[in-house]
Amino acid sequence: MNIPLLAGSVSTVLFASSMLPMLFKAVRTKDLASYSLSNITLTNIANAVHSFYVFDLPAGPVWLLHSFYVVTSALMLVWCLRYRKAPAETPATRGHLRPMPAAAMGRK
Repeated sequence: MNIPLLAGSVSTVLFASSMLPMLFKAVRTKDLASYSLSNITLTNIANAVHSFYVFDLPAGPVWLLHSFYVVTSALMLVWCLRYRKAPAETPATRGHLRPMPAAAMGRK
């Protein structure tokens, strides 16, 4: 039995499983306000660079795990951009609170 391969396979399943609740919640609620866009962007850049190293290694569990991380972080970035809420309106930006033109108020 190859203990390192078994350990790598088990840890891959565990790591991937730990991210599934985050993905399911993001899909279900479309509420990604608690995620940092800069962090998710940096994670995607790091995954792209790290791919040069990982995919130079012999095929194995680390390929599966890294591929899962690449897909997961890319999805989170797309969803974060797609479902990001516009900044909240302030009283000054609401249409009904804009100053009325002088002519509309009976002044010339």
